[in-house]
Amino acid sequence: MQSTSQIQNLQGERLDFAFHGSTKLGTLVILGHGLTGNKDRPLLVAVAEGLAAKGWPCLRISFSGNGDSEGEFGESTITKEIGDLCAVLATVPQEKRIAYIGHSMGAAVGVLTAPRRMDIQALVSLAGMTHTAEFVEREFGDVVPGKGCMWDNEDCPLSDAYVEDLKSIGDTLGAASQINQPWLLIHGTADDVVPLKDSRDAFDAANCRKELLEIPDAGHVFDEESYARIVEAVDVFLDRSFG
Repeated sequence: MQSTSQIQNLQGERLDFAFHGSTKLGTLVILGHGLTGNKDRPLLVAVAEGLAAKGWPCLRISFSGNGDSEGEFGESTITKEIGDLCAVLATVPQEKRIAYIGHSMGAAVGVLTAPRRMDIQALVSLAGMTHTAEFVEREFGDVVPGKGCMWDNEDCPLSDAYVEDLKSIGDTLGAASQINQPWLLIHGTADDVVPLKDSRDAFDAANCRKELLEIPDAGHVFDEESYARIVEAVDVFLDRSFG
């Protein structure tokens, strides 16, 4: 990490993060949250703590405009968060092997970043969003951008920038087909926010070494029972990927 213990994106906004030290000093696992989330969501905390207990140093980040990171939530888009992730990657010493774990929209960030950034050497998607245009229409099609909010949360205004960005991306299938890193996809069968089909479609599009774990009855943010399964699966995946 930077000696100043501070990370800024290209806009000069400070990104909040939390580091979990552990024994495998040559590696770093970066974890990114989903829409309206932050680094302190229970899923990210549980996975980071579980992986750190197994030897994997972890870094949980809040994308700009979220949590205690600087920036405006209304400016948060997948495209901007790709820039945030690249800013984080730039602080990691070149000799470290990096894995990125993204949840939901944070997973889409990872899929779109991985083909252009080979310093990400292993990729994990948790309930990953694949069909971005379908998502924004399905979840917010009846909300007026610039006036309404996401899921009636006044702290999360729906912006024109967000809607246009997800529509412009359309889906992440093209990027998925270009990923060369080993890729683990994990999705709950009871997810009512991002359908299981999103992970299945991404898995089918991928040409890399890939694995898909479907967790029966787990929802979009998973639960305490499934956290242990996720940690175990990721631990095995990272061991196989990094040797």
